[in-house]
Amino acid sequence: MAEQYDFDLFTIGAGSGGVRASRVAAAHGARVAVAEEYRVGGTCVIRGCVPKKMLVYGAHFAEDLEDAKHFGWNIEGKSFDWARLRDHVQNDVTRLEGLYSQTLSNHGVTVFEERATITGDHEVTLASGKVVTANYILIATGARPHIPDFPGNEHVITSNEAFHLAEIPRRILIAGGGYIANEFAGIFNEFGSKVTIANRSDTILRGYDEALRDRLLQISLTKGIEFCFMAEFEYVEKQDDGTLKVKLTGQDERIFDCVMVATGRVPNIEGLGLETIGVQCGKRGEIVVDAFSRTNVDYVYAVGDVTDRVQLTPVAIREGQAFADSVFGGVEPYAVDHSCVPSAVFSHPPIAAVGMTEGEARNRLGSVKVYQADFRPMKNVVAARNERSLYKMVVDAANDRIVGIHMIGPEAPEIMQAAAIAVKAGLTKADFDATVAIHPTMAEELVLFK
Repeated sequence: MAEQYDFDLFTIGAGSGGVRASRVAAAHGARVAVAEEYRVGGTCVIRGCVPKKMLVYGAHFAEDLEDAKHFGWNIEGKSFDWARLRDHVQNDVTRLEGLYSQTLSNHGVTVFEERATITGDHEVTLASGKVVTANYILIATGARPHIPDFPGNEHVITSNEAFHLAEIPRRILIAGGGYIANEFAGIFNEFGSKVTIANRSDTILRGYDEALRDRLLQISLTKGIEFCFMAEFEYVEKQDDGTLKVKLTGQDERIFDCVMVATGRVPNIEGLGLETIGVQCGKRGEIVVDAFSRTNVDYVYAVGDVTDRVQLTPVAIREGQAFADSVFGGVEPYAVDHSCVPSAVFSHPPIAAVGMTEGEARNRLGSVKVYQADFRPMKNVVAARNERSLYKMVVDAANDRIVGIHMIGPEAPEIMQAAAIAVKAGLTKADFDATVAIHPTMAEELVLFK
């Protein structure tokens, strides 16, 4: 390692990617420091997928308690205490933050709990004024919610603030059509809010298979969630009683108790000093990197959402691992394969997908075979719930290889994890057909397609 520097690696940002890269690099023998100006753990642990999934669990009980009556359970006097759930979730976030910090400490990583800025070649200056040098610099500062520019946008919240609300809003408008908007729509709806989704296009969950998008839309409408398509903000005005008057294009003025925007995320690059050493950024502000997460400055790397490749926590973790192994592990440098990445939307019900949609497969491959299972899960039948699940398998007709699996239904993400291995491995429809079903399960539909 280069002894002329204070550290072999200085990581800016202690989210999922930065923590993984730092601890692995340290395990390889590097002298590592991390700067984090907010809380160790990043978006996923502190204000993203982890606390959100806890809210999803809490929301599911609304329907589970209702369904329980059909399974012989008498539950009297049920009520929901938002503050209790909110505080339990935040307590667990604090616990996880401690574990992440402990992981860095156990690996001998120096943690600076302050902002860091690149101020020169191989040089970083901390908010306290301390200047340190490093042989390599890794930027893992993630992304933040995008807030559109319109009159009154100072009155809206984002997913960041949704975890800390004093109370559940009686009427909430959520702007956006992506996974964050649909997930929080399901959460707030189950907690008793009247939910309206406003989307500037006529499509939700762009990038997911059309059949699944349509099914979620149908189910959401049945659950009482309202959708306003081709609608953008004209203005938001705060009223004397604290409510918000909202005007959307093509809509009459309406009153809401809370307005949340979930209109995408933008990379956190402001104030990093990238221009000081000439690090190249793209049109959306993303740091431009090659397949090995290397920027145009040979000693500066970037991983995770700040690169705007695939904005998923497991991807950032893999990128951080690959960086640390390749630079400090004494192995042949290797890149992360960003193709065929499985994903999930924790809506009500959830969606899970891997590989190509039917439309993508037809455009790329030409001849494809599509298999579908449209069914009502056994639990829903007993509970007298008409909600139906949809599983879809897309197969390359030329070689029988499965190129995509798409699911909407209870526990779809849990089922998809194993199915994604099969798609990534290039297994065929015949391989699935030859597998004995586990009965009775929802997952057995994957090996019973006809």
